[in-house]
Amino acid sequence: MSTDAVLYDHPGPRAKIRNLVLTVVFGVALLGLAYWVYAKFDEKGQWAGSLWKPFTAASTWADYILPGLGHTLGAAAVAMVLALTFGIVFAVGRLSDHWWVRLPAGAVVEFFRAVPLLLLMFFIFFGVPFITEQPMSIFWAVVLGLTLYNGSVLAEAFRAGIYAVPRGQSEAAYAIGMRKSQVMREILVPQAARSMLPVIVSQMVVLVKDTALGYIISYSELLQMGVNNVAANFGNVVQAAIVVAIIFILVNSSLTALAGWLERRTRRVGKAPRTAALVEAGDAV
Repeated sequence: MSTDAVLYDHPGPRAKIRNLVLTVVFGVALLGLAYWVYAKFDEKGQWAGSLWKPFTAASTWADYILPGLGHTLGAAAVAMVLALTFGIVFAVGRLSDHWWVRLPAGAVVEFFRAVPLLLLMFFIFFGVPFITEQPMSIFWAVVLGLTLYNGSVLAEAFRAGIYAVPRGQSEAAYAIGMRKSQVMREILVPQAARSMLPVIVSQMVVLVKDTALGYIISYSELLQMGVNNVAANFGNVVQAAIVVAIIFILVNSSLTALAGWLERRTRRVGKAPRTAALVEAGDAV
């Protein structure tokens, strides 16, 4: 019996009918819920044109939404690069043969993974000035908080991905005389990054959304500018929140689409020549 048959039985005629019925029932229920929400909003006058009119004015976008979006994307872009670097470095550190590297790396990852991101931003923004005796940049407080938290999560993801690479890859590399640092850099980490791409993308989506926490320390990101400031000027907080939510959905959907394109591209490229050569060398040994 095949493994697929054990893990999943293809539905028969009755199961297909049952699945279709359940799909229709849940679809109707969701449509009913959406209509109920629409009707309640309509009762309160939330669909009035005057509340949505500010979003048809170019000044609303130029003064509030686009600057906030630019600040959000700027902080997210810098934090993505730093978080990926942090994750790779500390994942490799946790896999080190030296306890004096492995243990501190593990402590750092576990600590920053356990502390809530909002507290990290608070600690960095209000605590660092006590040490440096200089005011802390709001931008860097947000970026460093995002980097430390998301980098720690990515470090665990990379470590799991490195463990998932078949042992024959590293054994073949050692057999032809490569050092561990070379094996990590040229064999294990690239393959782990490719296999962990869905997890990496999911964490990057979380990172983009987490920039919204920057408003708590007065960072002028999309939530602050597009919801709080717009609502304060036009009195349309629900409408502003809907527009900002749509923008976040579009940004994260674009990020997911980019990751899908990268995954398809890596599949077409296939194994790197060096990796294939190592496998052949390992077989020969």
